Amino acid sequence: MARLSAELKRSFLDNDHGPEVTLQELLNLAEERVFGFLFVLLALPSALPVPAPGYSVPFGIIIFLLAIQLIAGSKQPWFPQRFSTHPVALTTVQGILKKALPWLQRIESVARPRLFPICTSVMGQIAIGCILALMGISMMIPFPLTNTVPAIGVFVTGFGLLEDDGAISLGGLVICLFGAAITLSVLGAAIWGGSNLIELIKEHI
Repeated sequence: MARLSAELKRSFLDNDHGPEVTLQELLNLAEERVFGFLFVLLALPSALPVPAPGYSVPFGIIIFLLAIQLIAGSKQPWFPQRFSTHPVALTTVQGILKKALPWLQRIESVARPRLFPICTSVMGQIAIGCILALMGISMMIPFPLTNTVPAIGVFVTGFGLLEDDGAISLGGLVICLFGAAITLSVLGAAIWGGSNLIELIKEHI
């Protein structure tokens, strides 16, 4: 399989393409390293500092489903038809790619196959799947700060899977744990704030 940046550039920037892109097209493009490929692509809109409104929740759901299948040992992912055929405007995809490709190329320049068991062993894939499933749940939460860092963790971990680079995947998992800490802090603050607001209302009734 060619480098991810080259595949994306060829498919969505250099060649003529219809007005929309679907998940099924990405599945067809992914070939044998489909899980890592999809984790990278699905995390991109939320991981990059570019406007991508409305994508964290549906892509978080898809990442969660993908992670569960990785845990189960699936070789090829399965998605409900509505997800596989859900269209995304080509202009949105191209805008994201123009921002993302320089970063992808930088990571590709240091990526190489190493620490194989982290990416290819059953236990390694189960551990990665469990953590990425939690990140998918975090991306579904419509609160500030619960999307970007988890998405970055999914992106980096998925890139390690794509390149069979266990060192990069480990780095991504560390980012995921940091993202989980942020999400728990935000949820804790929301619950604490909500409880205090309820008590304040009660006092003035």
